[in-house]
Amino acid sequence: MAAPQRSYRYYDLIMVAFVVVLVCSNLIGPAKAASLDLPIIGAVTFGAGVLFFPISYIFGDVLTEVYGYARARRVIWSGFAALFFAAVMAAVIVALPPAQGWENQKVYEIAFGNTWRIAGASMIAYFCGEFVNSYVVAKMKVASGGKQMSLRFVLSTIAGEAVDSSLFYPLAFYNSGIMPNELVVTLMVSQFVTKTLVEVAFLPITVRVVRALKKAENEDYFDRNTNFSPFKIDA
Repeated sequence: MAAPQRSYRYYDLIMVAFVVVLVCSNLIGPAKAASLDLPIIGAVTFGAGVLFFPISYIFGDVLTEVYGYARARRVIWSGFAALFFAAVMAAVIVALPPAQGWENQKVYEIAFGNTWRIAGASMIAYFCGEFVNSYVVAKMKVASGGKQMSLRFVLSTIAGEAVDSSLFYPLAFYNSGIMPNELVVTLMVSQFVTKTLVEVAFLPITVRVVRALKKAENEDYFDRNTNFSPFKIDA
């Protein structure tokens, strides 16, 4: 007889927050190239979605560190399902014939009319990047005996963001006619660097949240006997 699943106070709330951030980051701004003129550095070009997408990786670190890879995997699959649903509904709503006299169809298509190439690239990059992030956190935690938490958060983000960035922009925009290929490469590199820097900037907060959660949940999971297949759903 299988042991009953533990009940957690905050796991569901973190799952909801993760999915909300993820869906927003993929609906708002992934196809927009923005530019800021920063002191010393100069002009920096980046994808607008980079402003809050890194937060999903912070949630990924928190979930894996506190609850373990298997429970983080369930959240990643929940996010994937939400992305797929949002992409389908956006396509359906954009395709609906506009009412007579309503003149904002073109604007709506620009805002929400991502092609299936962009939507598919986003889901593939998310799926691969998040699982790499969680896998690195879990493996490093076991290897270090739970020490060097900040280091594994940073290194896991570097690994996950490298996979995500190297997949999304080429799959979504290379030779697409939407943006020049040179800009695709620029956005790919700047997205990776910016997201990693956001992780580092939030690191003190992430560590405090993790420590508070471990205490509140009375949990500090080690994935010593975990099946790391990304295609399992159960925890």
